[in-house]
This record gives sequence, C-alpha cells and structure tokens, in this order.
Amino acid sequence: MRDVCIIGIGQTPIGELWDYSLRELAFQALDQAAREAGIERPEALFVGNMLAPRLSDQAHLGALVADFAGWRGIEAATVEAACASGGVAFQAAVRAVGSGAVDVAAVCGVEKMTDDTPELVTSALATAADADYECVHGASFVALNALIMRRYMHEYRVPHEAFAPFSINAHRNAMNNPNAMFQRPITLEDYQRASMISEPINLYDSSPICDGAAAIIVCPLEMARSLTDRPLVRVRASVTATDSLDLASRRDLLALEAAQLSARKAYEKSGLTPADVDVFEVHDAFSIMAALSLEAAGFAERGRGTWPARDGEIAIGGRIPISTMGGLKGRGHPVGATGVYELVDLVTQLRGEAEANQVKNARIGMTQNIGGTGATVVTHILERMN
Repeated sequence: MRDVCIIGIGQTPIGELWDYSLRELAFQALDQAAREAGIERPEALFVGNMLAPRLSDQAHLGALVADFAGWRGIEAATVEAACASGGVAFQAAVRAVGSGAVDVAAVCGVEKMTDDTPELVTSALATAADADYECVHGASFVALNALIMRRYMHEYRVPHEAFAPFSINAHRNAMNNPNAMFQRPITLEDYQRASMISEPINLYDSSPICDGAAAIIVCPLEMARSLTDRPLVRVRASVTATDSLDLASRRDLLALEAAQLSARKAYEKSGLTPADVDVFEVHDAFSIMAALSLEAAGFAERGRGTWPARDGEIAIGGRIPISTMGGLKGRGHPVGATGVYELVDLVTQLRGEAEANQVKNARIGMTQNIGGTGATVVTHILERMN
C-alpha cells in the first residue's frame, strides 16, 4: 500500500442552512478542498451521507455531486454507515489511493436535516437502530443512548453532573470556530438547568440537528510533495469495526466493543499507542459516547471515562484534548458529514492552523466516528510529516 496524504480540506459553516441544497453545500466544501489541493478534478469521489433518501428524497449522491461540481465522468459513489458515513467514505478514498487504483480522490460528507419537521428527522435518525427489535417498540435514537447512559451511571455510580465538563469544553472550543453552530460558552449551572430530552440525556448532553458539508482531497505521498507547500498530513491508519445493531444483543452494553476493536487495530497498524496521540476528535453526539470512546481508545479505565473531563485533561493544553473545534456538541452534527468534519478539524490542528484552539506541537492525531449506538466505528490516525 502506498502512503496517503491529505492535501486539501474544505467545509461550510454548520447550522440551519435553508438557502442551500445538498448539491450546493457539497460543492462549496469540495471547491474549497480542490482549490487548496491545487487540482482541477479528482479521479474518484466518495460521498458520505445518511439521510438524503429520507429527508431530501434524493439518493444517488455520488453522480449528483460529481456532476454539479463539474466532474462528470469520474468514478463516484455514495457511502452510508449511519453517523459514521463520512468516516467510512474517507476510508474508501484512502484505500483507493493507497492501492494504486487512483492517484487523486475526493471525499465529501454532506447532510441536510433542518428542512423537515423534528418528528420526521427523529424517525429518520432512528433508522440507525434496529428496525425490527428497537424502533418497532418506539425507541428513538436519543432514548437508546439514554439507556446506555442510565446504565453507566448506575453501574459505576456516576452522577449526571459528571458529564457536564464534556459539554462545557465543547462549547468553549466552539467559540473560536467560525464554522461552529454554537459559538457561545455554557456553565455548570446552564448544564444543570437544561431541559431533559430523554432522561438522563438533557439538552446539553445532545448534539444538534443541523446542515453542513466538509471535504478532503487525498493523494499519494510522492505526489503530495509536488502539489502543496502546506505541512503534509499522512494517514497512518484507517480501521472500521462493527458490533450488533441492537443494544440487547451486545455482549457488554458499556464496552463499546467496535470502538475498542477499531482503535486497537489502528494502533497496531500505525505502530503507535494512546500515549503517542496528541489530539483525539471524539464522536460526542451524546456526552456518554465521549466517555465511552475515551475508555475504548485507551485514554481512561473502564468506568472512569468522565475522569479526564473532570480533571481538565480534555481541554486545549490538557493530556488528551478532545472536541478541539467544538466537536459534535458545539460545532454541530450533520450526521453523514460528521466524520469528515472531524478529520478536517484534526488536519487543521496538525498543520498548526487552529489559531486560538491550537494544541501545541500536535503531530499525531486520532478521530473516532461512530455509527448508530456503536454498531459501526471507524478510527483514523493521522500524522504531521514536516
């Protein structure tokens, strides 16, 4: 396999973007990424998306976006893996370039969620769960995560307010991200007063419904050196793992086994350990998932996933900074695009371009993108080359 580098990134602001269609959002992000990479057209395009067939009445996004971007004729396809769609789409591009099948590949994660009613969006999001064994009983996606959080709190005797530092950290970092949906801080008192959505998950435990698109251009290392003067960011590992779709079939409800397996294999492939990671962009769709990811990836012992947040270790300048540009909670969670946004944020850190949110001397970074309640998890490890 050839070494693969990221040579271009692009993103739209995240929010209620009613004035733009799916194809327009995707084009805005891809155009930025292609211009930064110094290319006119890639050989392949992988579009990460979850909800377009349900919320926009539009499938076949690969061809749609390629045509609108002026790239008619290239290889293009849509990748769907629930909320992990963007991360898995990136993996497809890395494999295409790494194998030698193509030299330049584009990735775009795009999602439109705010044009429909909350009831329809909730129903669409529930398709990430098991239709026969969970959704048929009326379980929403938030409710399933609430079950996990309630069990975690009971099993390890963790008070609800122990999760507050995750949200406070995300909002604090989002303040310095012009593309974030929520650019304002919150306090512990705000967290404690927040309305419940599905107990124990409250408003500040949950990421927002939103729109957005992010894009990345990848190519082989040898080509990257001739295309860009920016610091080179190499892909050290890209690994996907799966678990049962329904919670009832999990061997251990609190283990997040797909995240453990994905992270372990990523460490093995890269020859690295958790101690080598300078930045970790977690999938904090719900605060419980941030805690479980820290445990699964080796940054906290089981039952102690809230401890790094309690001790300030997840902050910029801490032992393992997370959600450095706001994460899913502060930046926003346009589900099919989120995995690409995580990677764009990480590349920004590794290049030293995160300004007020910059993690000092960041050279190794990791993202973890979670589909469903942990049924699909993809872990990426990136490295700054120079």
